[in-house]
Amino acid sequence: MDVLTELYRVLEDRKEHPRPESYTARLLAQGQTEILKKIGEEVIEVLLAAQYQDDQRLVEEVADLTYHVLVLLVARGIPLERIAQELERRRR
Repeated sequence: MDVLTELYRVLEDRKEHPRPESYTARLLAQGQTEILKKIGEEVIEVLLAAQYQDDQRLVEEVADLTYHVLVLLVARGIPLERIAQELERRRR
């Protein structure tokens, strides 16, 4: 299992079995608008890191963005496999 699939499954578990101490569970409970705000913040941080910071900082910010996009997919009930299928379709 790759790390994205494993993370997606953890996020699904947080949705199905929320725990008060879980950032993911709180974010999911706040709803799509809050998730989208976080994605917007992370996009800006990726752009700033790419322009002004080193490669490690860029990697960290892309990881944050990826995490929040996966939270959105889980919130919407979109399986990660659909993204893989779309990327595969575009590769042809």
